[in-house]
Amino acid sequence: MTPYPIQTARLTLRSYTSADIPDLIHLAGTREVAATTLRIPHPYTEQDAKDFIEACAAKTAPETRFAITLSSDGQLCGGIGLRMDEPHQHAELGYWLGVPYWGQGYATEAARAMIQYGFETLGLYRIYASYVPHNVASGRVLQKIGMRREGLMRSHICKWGEFQDLECYGMLKTDPR
Repeated sequence: MTPYPIQTARLTLRSYTSADIPDLIHLAGTREVAATTLRIPHPYTEQDAKDFIEACAAKTAPETRFAITLSSDGQLCGGIGLRMDEPHQHAELGYWLGVPYWGQGYATEAARAMIQYGFETLGLYRIYASYVPHNVASGRVLQKIGMRREGLMRSHICKWGEFQDLECYGMLKTDPR
């Protein structure tokens, strides 16, 4: 299914384009962003951005990825997506925002839109997400969108040579939102 722009009150979630490469390098390239995500490398190079855009265009993985942009001026401020496991009708929600856009409710607004898209358009039954415990803002986002804490996976990932726990949250299509 081809992603299409999703509008929220303040945001547009749209497909990535090659024009996003400079902003991706600038925003995703900060150590603060990479430290709170599992799949964004640091340093984040121009080649990383090009490879990411190409992967999005090729749709080689069962993922739906959107650039998060401000509706007011089209400025890229982050990214969000669902990594799907279609046979089981579930997906992992992932997102990031550039540091200048932290603390303004954009992640919550985009995540709510993705939850709705996942359940209503993609026909998912379950959506889940995880975060490293020191990223309390991400935990608050998951709570605000109605996800429930499902547990802690101890030392589940190795980020920059250090094992870290993951807090796990999830929701079902039938859960109240």
